[in-house]
Amino acid sequence: AELVTAAGGTGIAVPTDHLDQDRVRALVERIDREQGRLDILVNDLWGGEHLLAGSVFGKKSWETPLADGLRILELGVRSHVITAALALPLLVRAQAPLLVEVTDGTAVFNRRYRQNLYYDLAKNAPIRIAFGLGEELAEYGGTAVAVTPGYLRSEQMLGHFGVTEETWRDAIARDPHFAVAESPSYLARAVAALAADPDRAARWNGRSTSSGELAKVYGVTDVDGSRPDAMAYFEDVVFGGKPGSADDYR
Repeated sequence: AELVTAAGGTGIAVPTDHLDQDRVRALVERIDREQGRLDILVNDLWGGEHLLAGSVFGKKSWETPLADGLRILELGVRSHVITAALALPLLVRAQAPLLVEVTDGTAVFNRRYRQNLYYDLAKNAPIRIAFGLGEELAEYGGTAVAVTPGYLRSEQMLGHFGVTEETWRDAIARDPHFAVAESPSYLARAVAALAADPDRAARWNGRSTSSGELAKVYGVTDVDGSRPDAMAYFEDVVFGGKPGSADDYR
């Protein structure tokens, strides 16, 4: 909320467990009561990273503790469904409602198996949610789109490498791919540009895209003036075998 206000908006923090239907319902009712409208719903819900390295990645689905696997689906799928189901009645009252499902990977990128059954399901489900709700929102002039950031310089990732937003490039020595990393503001700017597009429904409804693709379409840059496209880098260079480096995709 402080960052939103510092950027010129009015940030209102409302701690909410998005697996608790009553609390999500109360949040939506508060928005309706205090603001009278909901124009954009961004479902950026996850929080399962702590489950991945130890018990999920590198293991077959039947080797993964079932409780951990089901928790991943709760965090990555059920939370999205609950929030959408309870917020959409308010959202569709807007003139051109916009639902953004934030996930990891585009539909094209996620044709590859995402290392573990539970993680694969959790990161593909938001893409299908955007596709399905795009069908349902069309009659309201709405747009539902799935958007993935690239290699995100989140607080957790910066902490993992022991760097800060100011010193993030020091982490490239440990992971050369990190040279294409982007700040969280990049995704926010890309989504804001999409939201301002009066033709967004025709261009994006039901689709999946990335912060890098949206940045190219709308002329958005990251906080350092660059325009990283991690999805293209991984598709072309890492998995596609084309010559190039991460710096070529900034």
